[in-house]
Amino acid sequence: MVTNESDTFDIGGDLTVHRLGFGAMRLTGEDIIGEPDDVANAREVLERAVDLGVDFIDTADSYGPGVSERLIGETLDTEREDLVVATKGGLLRNTDADWLAHGDPDYLRNAHLCSRDRLRMDPIDLYQFHRPDPDTPFEDSLHALAELKDEGLVRHVGVSNVTVEELDRARDVVDVATVQNQYNVAHRDDEDVLEACEEYGIGFIPWFPLGAGDLGGVDGIDEIAERHDATPYQIALAWLLGHSDVTLPIPGTSDLAHLEQNVAASEINLTDEELARLS
Repeated sequence: MVTNESDTFDIGGDLTVHRLGFGAMRLTGEDIIGEPDDVANAREVLERAVDLGVDFIDTADSYGPGVSERLIGETLDTEREDLVVATKGGLLRNTDADWLAHGDPDYLRNAHLCSRDRLRMDPIDLYQFHRPDPDTPFEDSLHALAELKDEGLVRHVGVSNVTVEELDRARDVVDVATVQNQYNVAHRDDEDVLEACEEYGIGFIPWFPLGAGDLGGVDGIDEIAERHDATPYQIALAWLLGHSDVTLPIPGTSDLAHLEQNVAASEINLTDEELARLS
């Protein structure tokens, strides 16, 4: 169970969450399209995550599309004060399972309304721009999210899949509470973005925190896992938590046993030597 009260982060300065959250992308069908094969199991996973003390859940309107948000809204009390739910807008899907950037301001406003309805949240705790759209000026997309915040429709705004330069441009438009980029112990291309988040006091949400299961090339991880009687995936999560105070890992799963293993990783304290070796 998530019990370490000191291991928290204040998203936007006022939404306090345990730093190990839950990513709800996998609570959908194959290729993140349609409903999961076992809807009852998906609901049970969500309920169990909250029972274990997880108080930060991340999703997006493109997961399903709409399926993940709807399951969260139907299963959980999304407006309870001790639960923070984040979602994202700005990607379209199709039957080929493509992810298509779409940052048109009017579309983002409409996407927010749909997310608010599915999640049964008003306001949404954290609304993130899923990906910069090469066909829409970046600032235009961010102004739409800034207006949602000014109107009290979202509490905080985040960005995803951005460079340091794009993060700085976003901060010129709106207070950025979080950044969500691909990052894990085996993939650290965006270390500079993480360092910028540390400097600015912004939460950094690493997607694919378990490297999509590909951690075989990380030197020492198996040995360290054996030392802690843990799995390499648990060590990967413990490394993220120990590597920076602003990281908010959101491992996702549709399996109850894996969920419990992921949450248990928050109790693993790696030594400075272990952190250095993995780094």
